[in-house]
Amino acid sequence: MDEFKVFKNFKERGEWVELRFMAEALRHGFKVLKPWGDSSPFDVAIPFGSRIVRVQVKSTSCRTGTGYFCQFKPNYLSDPYTLDQLDFFAAYVIMRDTWYLIPARVLLGGEALKQGLMLFPMQPLKKNRYSYEAYREAWPLLRPSRKK
Repeated sequence: MDEFKVFKNFKERGEWVELRFMAEALRHGFKVLKPWGDSSPFDVAIPFGSRIVRVQVKSTSCRTGTGYFCQFKPNYLSDPYTLDQLDFFAAYVIMRDTWYLIPARVLLGGEALKQGLMLFPMQPLKKNRYSYEAYREAWPLLRPSRKK
């Protein structure tokens, strides 16, 4: 996955990752909407009738030990994301060509706001260390649950 090294900056790489996400979502049978401009707190929306699922796309190539560190914050100058802005984070581990579809409530809900975490898309080395592996390639989670 060396193709990402051609980008001049993280903004270009982010645009490439957003396109990869949209292509993969289409491959999984979803329709995608792209907000105009950069002023929305989400990168892609997935429509389901009158409801949309708002997705913020992130990526990492930062290997740390046996995993990859991924940041889940807008940038250093902005306030953190909120549950009013997003429904999901889509985190792409570039070197492993692997997606994590993490509900925003997992990172933004509760008392502990998580702005960065480790992802381990390789063979586990230690038990109970892989908290987010349930979200690896979890594309069905993007479908809204039917509430009765």
